[in-house]
Amino acid sequence: MKPWELLQKAGFEPIQPECSNEDVTGGYTSDLLSDVMANAPAGSALITIQAHKNTVAVATLAGVRVIIVCNNRPIPADMLEAARQEKIGLFRTAENQFVTSYKVHALIVGS
Repeated sequence: MKPWELLQKAGFEPIQPECSNEDVTGGYTSDLLSDVMANAPAGSALITIQAHKNTVAVATLAGVRVIIVCNNRPIPADMLEAARQEKIGLFRTAENQFVTSYKVHALIVGS
């Protein structure tokens, strides 16, 4: 699924939608960035509450296509700029990680 399709179908808020048009092939939910580096599959959407510049750096290393920040956490300017430079989509939702993870899974893999 293309990042823009995920954004529209899930109803996420586009914080930084200018990203690669390569398919998002799965999701990974974690707030521990070392876990994301070790285990997030390339091509995935990272679902997290970690809203800071280091999240973008880790997503870049892991090959993550988009970051979805949950619980309407504020996005700092340096995180937004890093996502823009790395061409990683940055979306936000008011929903928690459990609901967001289910939604991403249902859209990409099916119920």
